[in-house]
Amino acid sequence: MASASTKNTQSRYEDVSKKSKGNEKDLKKMNRVFFIVFISLVLDLLAFTVILPLLPSILDYYGSNDKVGLYTYLKTSVSNFRELVGAPDTPRWNSVLFGGLIGSLFSYLNFLSAPVIGAASDIYGRKPLMLLSMVGVAASYALWAISSNFTLFVLARIIGGISKGNVSLSTAIVTDVSTPEKRGKGMAWIGVAFSVGFVFGPTIGAIFSIYGKSSGGSIFLLPALFALTLAIGDILFVYLFLEETLPESKRNKKTSLSSASDYVNPFKLFRFSTVKNISSTDSKNIQRIGSLYFIYMFLYSGLEFTLPFLCHNRFQYDSIQQGKMFFFMGAVMALVQGGYVRRVTQEKQQKVAIQGMIILIPAFIIMAFAFSTTLMYIGLVLFSFASGTVVPCLTTMISINGGNEQKGVIMGTFRSLGALARAVGPVAASIVYWSLGAKVCYVSGGILLILPVLLLKKLRKQKIEK
Repeated sequence: MASASTKNTQSRYEDVSKKSKGNEKDLKKMNRVFFIVFISLVLDLLAFTVILPLLPSILDYYGSNDKVGLYTYLKTSVSNFRELVGAPDTPRWNSVLFGGLIGSLFSYLNFLSAPVIGAASDIYGRKPLMLLSMVGVAASYALWAISSNFTLFVLARIIGGISKGNVSLSTAIVTDVSTPEKRGKGMAWIGVAFSVGFVFGPTIGAIFSIYGKSSGGSIFLLPALFALTLAIGDILFVYLFLEETLPESKRNKKTSLSSASDYVNPFKLFRFSTVKNISSTDSKNIQRIGSLYFIYMFLYSGLEFTLPFLCHNRFQYDSIQQGKMFFFMGAVMALVQGGYVRRVTQEKQQKVAIQGMIILIPAFIIMAFAFSTTLMYIGLVLFSFASGTVVPCLTTMISINGGNEQKGVIMGTFRSLGALARAVGPVAASIVYWSLGAKVCYVSGGILLILPVLLLKKLRKQKIEK
């Protein structure tokens, strides 16, 4: 009897030991994938953001050297839009509006491509689509380096916008390898990568801008080659170190890409119609989260776009002061995401997202009435906290819905809705800003944020009741 009891105890101990070793192995794999995704995104976002401070100078360059064709057509369109919204007729604001048009074009193309890339990754695997996406981005930088005229530059941005599927794929990869409890940590590290990229990328770009002006040479060749080098390094890094996270046994064999129009139809995207064989509960959840995410990003991106206008008009900020402001915001976001959001547990993601949205309301109202830099920076702290919390938490929330074989299309569609909001939000906010003034623009934006807050609270209440 004692011998049998001893054997049973030993057997149970061995089972627990094997399970513990298996969990430890999975945890190591998860952390390794988190690290690879983080490094890959930092490289990608440094390359992506290096152009931001250069864009006005690049547009001025084409304005002086490319006076026919596409540039003239778009300049006329921007002038008509400026007159419509009542913006001042100055070279600076014409350049900013022109840059906004280019940015909206990029976001719109990303809106079209993200769900298709995500769905394809559910069928063919994450790594092949990640590499294909990154090759497209690298090609856009190579074309940028030789863009002697504005048409080539716009073509480079088009290729980049269509190919920019690596962010939604990164969220799908994090979802593949993480448990619901650890998923928030992975999404927070993606957020930290964004903060690092948007803090240091524009700074590097500003250095290139200063060097280009002093040397009298091409203002875009060196930054384009820098971005291309980072992109090629990113491709090699992912190829060598990232393992496939969606094995063939878990891939979606029932979905086809034949109905491509379904992936770019906004009405079907809001309904997540391309996600097949999903439970009705999960389907309702992703539709509600996607809708409130779009509303939030529409308001957020619009007021974010008008922020440089506001600071220039009130405080006469030049490009260096604007750069310092965005550096400050990025640093706060990195601290929030790295020190706070990554520790938020699964059951608290909704609560933190609600808090972030609520905090953004007084942030916008403070900005509306801030006529001192101290008060403005108080608003920017609140704005940066919301920037660092809301989207990572909403991303984690939507990622728990559906099966492994559906994560790509879910995250791609989610990302696509955000891109659509970023394409139309700045246009709507600019119209309000220049037509009715900064106070009306920011106060109305803060008040309208109550809508996604209520929708998220309703979702949370329904989930708790369930």
